[in-house]
Amino acid sequence: MSSLEGESTDRRKYEFQKVIEELTEYEGSGTQLVTIYVPPDRQISDVVAHVTQEHSEASNIKSKSTRTNVQDALTSIKDRLRYYDTPPENGMVLFSGAIDTGGGQTEMVTRVLEDPPEPIQSFRYHCDSAFLTEPLAEMLTDKGLYGLVVLDRREANVGWLKGKRIEPVKSATSLVPGKQRKGGQSAQRFARLRLEAIDKFYQEVAGMANELFVPRRHEMDGVLVGGPSPTKDEFLDGSYLHHELQDQVLGKFDVAYTDESGLYDLVDAAQDTLADAELMQDKTDMEDFFEELHSGELATYGFEETRRNLIMGSVERLLLSEDLRADVVTFECSDGETQHEFVGRNENPEAPTCSDDSTAEQADREDVIDHLIDIAEDRGTEVRFISSDFEKGEQLYNAFGGIAGILRYSTGV
Repeated sequence: MSSLEGESTDRRKYEFQKVIEELTEYEGSGTQLVTIYVPPDRQISDVVAHVTQEHSEASNIKSKSTRTNVQDALTSIKDRLRYYDTPPENGMVLFSGAIDTGGGQTEMVTRVLEDPPEPIQSFRYHCDSAFLTEPLAEMLTDKGLYGLVVLDRREANVGWLKGKRIEPVKSATSLVPGKQRKGGQSAQRFARLRLEAIDKFYQEVAGMANELFVPRRHEMDGVLVGGPSPTKDEFLDGSYLHHELQDQVLGKFDVAYTDESGLYDLVDAAQDTLADAELMQDKTDMEDFFEELHSGELATYGFEETRRNLIMGSVERLLLSEDLRADVVTFECSDGETQHEFVGRNENPEAPTCSDDSTAEQADREDVIDHLIDIAEDRGTEVRFISSDFEKGEQLYNAFGGIAGILRYSTGV
């Protein structure tokens, strides 16, 4: 995956995360918030028919206000569906309902999220006092694409680990004879035939893995191999895998079963390795930052300083904490001067004083990550989202305000 594709994916995930957090805060009085998950292979006409049926059945709801709100939500969803001939590539999720705004008041909210990070697997209709966001949230926490191989001398299974989802794909059964030779065969001949059968089976397993993994080798984060000893050792030591896959093997693990359940056992056994691999790029970025901070001149941090360097085009990598939730408030003075204030998500800043001692007027407010990424994209700056699940990632958020960068050249800013 190229860095540009990675940045685009990260930003999309962040945009989804923002909407999910907003939707999670909403509550309805009674079961009146409607959520519909539409997989990419579902006909829009089928979804419309389902919504129409639910609208009709909602007339049986005893509470007048709940009945009205549910039917209004379904009508709003139906209106939105008119703009689609087919679902987007990964499907879409529709949210609609009357949310509580306090003081007994409600407000109708409708959102459509297109093309989530992973394809939606099945159609779901949900009506409750809260929107159903958990399936989307799970997609956003899904990180990594790993190839899985489990084998012994009897059978083998190959599949994927996509985030948290394990997908068995291919399996094979061997013709390797048991250790006891049949009558009439010399021990030497039997041993040779058995080794030939083992070699042929290993080639078959490698063929399955190569066919599945090689086309996606540039977007994979690694390969995990499991099985009993000495099988997995023989398989890897024999270099049966494509050489690029061989270089991506993160480890070999003892696994008792080699059917589909063995793939799950393999992932369980590799948890420590997976955790380290997932954070490896984040750790590298933060190590580079701290090295420059302590002994170089190419580190920048904090909103104001990093923003100035971004505008100058001097930032090579912009590092943003995944936990950062804040806004940028733009103020304008009568003489055309513009000032930007970094504030908490629910914080209202005081208006700054202009150079002529007048008070600036608030002109705009936007998410700080969107604000900084827009500048970064115009300047060709790489953007990295840093997890706080390790010490230096946590320091980025707590000690540096969640914003830092590594410069192309020293600016003295």
